[in-house]
Amino acid sequence: MWLAFLSVSVFAALVAGASIDVLRSAVQNVDDCPSCLTLLGALQSIAITGDDPFITTLTSLCIGLGGADPDVCTGLLAREGPILAHDLRQISTTGQTAEKLCDALMGMCVTHPVNPFTVPFPKPPPAHPKNFRSRGRAPVRVVHLSDVHIDHMYTVGAEANCTKSICCRDFADSPETPTVPALPNGNSHCDSPVSLADSMLEEIERLNPAFSIFTGDVVEGAVWLVDQAEVTADLQAFNAEMAAKLSAPIFPSLGGDSAPVNAFARSTSGTTNNSQWVFDTQGAGWEQWINQTAASEVEHDSGSYSAKVPGLNLRIIAVNTQYWYKQNFWLYDSDVFQPDPNGIIAFLVDALQAAEDAGDRAYIIGHIPLGKEDTLVDQSNYYDQVLQRYKNTIAGQFFGHSHKDQFEIAYSNYSAQTAENAVGVGLIGPALTPTSGNPAFKLYEIDPDTFEVMDASVIFTNISDPEFPVRPKWGLYYSARDTYGPLVGLAPTEPLSPAFWHNLTEAFATNETAFQMFNTFLSRGGAVGACDSDCKNTTICDMRAFRSENNCDTPAPGFSLRRRAAIVPHDFDACEGTGLAQIFAHMAGESQSA
Repeated sequence: MWLAFLSVSVFAALVAGASIDVLRSAVQNVDDCPSCLTLLGALQSIAITGDDPFITTLTSLCIGLGGADPDVCTGLLAREGPILAHDLRQISTTGQTAEKLCDALMGMCVTHPVNPFTVPFPKPPPAHPKNFRSRGRAPVRVVHLSDVHIDHMYTVGAEANCTKSICCRDFADSPETPTVPALPNGNSHCDSPVSLADSMLEEIERLNPAFSIFTGDVVEGAVWLVDQAEVTADLQAFNAEMAAKLSAPIFPSLGGDSAPVNAFARSTSGTTNNSQWVFDTQGAGWEQWINQTAASEVEHDSGSYSAKVPGLNLRIIAVNTQYWYKQNFWLYDSDVFQPDPNGIIAFLVDALQAAEDAGDRAYIIGHIPLGKEDTLVDQSNYYDQVLQRYKNTIAGQFFGHSHKDQFEIAYSNYSAQTAENAVGVGLIGPALTPTSGNPAFKLYEIDPDTFEVMDASVIFTNISDPEFPVRPKWGLYYSARDTYGPLVGLAPTEPLSPAFWHNLTEAFATNETAFQMFNTFLSRGGAVGACDSDCKNTTICDMRAFRSENNCDTPAPGFSLRRRAAIVPHDFDACEGTGLAQIFAHMAGESQSA
């Protein structure tokens, strides 16, 4: 009853030019899907009057309800507000797109059946797939780095315990005398200084890999200040840094590095505010490693490419996962459902078919893992169709984004999750940025004939080491083969196959000591959180979900707002720092706790 009254009163009051109190009331009453849709209706009434009134109103609300520090509210909404206003002018506030927008903004309307779509394939699976056999040759070393988040404004001596999503830089409201001065090489409340990135790349070079993969995210987390010029400079700087420090080829993929962060417009958005400049920047920057043809693909295929590894029958296929990411707000500007925004899945199919035809194997790399709660269920499901079709060609899948050392398993039948049905695994690399634990990267040993992963080791530096501010010391944290192999009886010549990772989840389910060891490994021992039996069950469920519709992370309506709003800024799991979802969560949480 109150919802109907609220809806009518909100619309009437806003059309009459009523005060921001009306919108504040709508935010205060958001605790389920219908009330979130009502809020979108209220926001839509402002959006149709223009971007400027929309930004002004939301900024005032953000500041008044403590969504973030005033400068963060102002900067973030100036950058992301126009996209949200554009969305609201294009859609119905009662349709599926509006529900998905409520999910992305506020954790409401989270349950959606997958929209039926069958991915078209150019050829059926071969009757007799190629058999890739190991000849027992020495493994090849491959490094996986991710989420470097380099802050070129990192300032030694600046406040390291601030109220924003990242610290260690001189903000306008920084105290004259810092309570916790930032030390050289990094702090757990701050993104990576250049010196830390240099140190990591020097360690990678010392390990002498055959090649490296980079699964994205370069820009630091002060997203309310980020603009196109800064992102361009940051991307170019890290490309140059890698080129100067690493002698072996590098195969990168795109993260959320745009301006605003994560904002990648669809080709159907009808706007000049797109991210072609990102694709042009990285196509030019990556050509030295991936060849001219692949660089042209980056520029013309929305940041995706396929490239052959020199001297190996292996192709790296990089996909731009931002078009499958809930926090890319360009995805909500039409009520017409698009199964494959910007043709990323079609590109992946063509690249895998080319690899199959040539008798090569392929590694797929991208930023966002397909099983995370923040991946759209539709595109995750369609990606799984591709995986099932080309499972004989795909030898590995590598991602970042979560900042954690994780894995996700794909099954031929998700209703029967067994070792026999495990057909793929996504290996998720830890982050360089200290905001999520100790800085780290992964070192793989791969069979040069099958390209299966024989071992996965984490190399880290401990920020608690007294020598860290002087010179970070890098070393082995653990080897998956040595540490996890004995738990499942892994034979000396067996790879770390999907079946291995499934058997490991079985061991975690029955061996509490082993599971808590994994929980410590997530942050490389740097930010260990308690994980009780409910947490453990959810974690194991998520390990068995390389398809987002199968994970166990879907929040109950209303709960996610109160939970997230109570978290300090540094603890948000979103790897890009404070965004629209975080400030809406804070606003609703603040008003609900008042």
